[in-house]
Amino acid sequence: MLIGIPKETFPGERRVALIPAALPNLKKAGFDVIVQAGAGSAAGYPDSTYAEKGAQLVPDRAEVFRSADIVIQVLSYGSNDRTGKEDLPLLRRGQILIGFLRPLGSIETVQGVAATGVTSFSVELMPRITRAQSMDALSSMSTISGYKAVILAAATLPRLFPMFTTAAGTVTPARVFVIGAGVAGLQAIATAKRLGAVVSAYDVRAASREQVQSVGGRFVELPIEAADAQDQRGYAKAQEESFVRRQRELLGRVVAESDVVITAAVVPGKKSPVLVTDDMVARMAPGSVIVDLAAERGGNCELTRPEEQIVAHGVTIVGHINLGSAVPYHASQMYARNITAFVLHLFRDGKLNVDTADEITRETLLTRDGEVVNLRVREFFSLPPKQ
Repeated sequence: MLIGIPKETFPGERRVALIPAALPNLKKAGFDVIVQAGAGSAAGYPDSTYAEKGAQLVPDRAEVFRSADIVIQVLSYGSNDRTGKEDLPLLRRGQILIGFLRPLGSIETVQGVAATGVTSFSVELMPRITRAQSMDALSSMSTISGYKAVILAAATLPRLFPMFTTAAGTVTPARVFVIGAGVAGLQAIATAKRLGAVVSAYDVRAASREQVQSVGGRFVELPIEAADAQDQRGYAKAQEESFVRRQRELLGRVVAESDVVITAAVVPGKKSPVLVTDDMVARMAPGSVIVDLAAERGGNCELTRPEEQIVAHGVTIVGHINLGSAVPYHASQMYARNITAFVLHLFRDGKLNVDTADEITRETLLTRDGEVVNLRVREFFSLPPKQ
């Protein structure tokens, strides 16, 4: 079986789907690898390192798709909504596609992938179970985003994060507030704490309280409770507008007292809830910083502009997306390890084993034989049950 690694084409994307160090394990399992020249250069993995590990390098992107039995990408069509559609004519029936496909984004996009006839696996759909932890690329990239959000905030904030006691007096620590304590939020809390900030956090899921405290944050208690805040996969569920409105009112005081606010409240397949309003931003001290990790889905801050950094009411609002690409060396390393574990799980004796009794395979399988076969995706888009 031949694995193909094309160069990522999303604007500004610097990650690569497999790094040279991953090739020996794949070769031992019977896979050969073909890599588009320059695919890993931006991440710090030159062509020569792939050649040393036995990969075949080709200059032509189309050749990678034409030759490969399995195409592995970071951002496949769907997640790559800029240039990803150009790959559809290169895909063929019976080929296997693995990557981020944003399966709950647009049914037309998912059906476009299905129409090529490929058997596609969406890594976003990886179940949160113990057996799948080594394959959980979404959590890996969220870890990178949470870390990078704090680094961006620290570089932007016109004050120090830690407390300093000097001959010139004592410098008080920065106050960081994280909204949303998923993987990205927890990493943001831990990173801000390591930098010396006083960190507090809030999440609609009561179960996150202990997680926040375990990484050094103070959990903000609000006198409201969501009866059904978490789905079966552990993600936050969308709440009624009345609940969100009350939530904003209670969060306003904490936001106003914070030097840095990092928002990471996302609901899979839904527009991000607006939790920080224009009025709340206006009450923050000049020079404060908001880093909105939900910017790609509309943003948790009312003033966020995706892909832009703006200043409003004297507050800098960072709406950068795709922060995983901002740390491409280690992001690629983590992604490659996740994908290698996933490929070795899917294949037995050099053949794809589509065992729908296996939760990992069943939940990640998106399209096959020209159809959208994933039950969760079909239910989300109200498609008729598949026989």
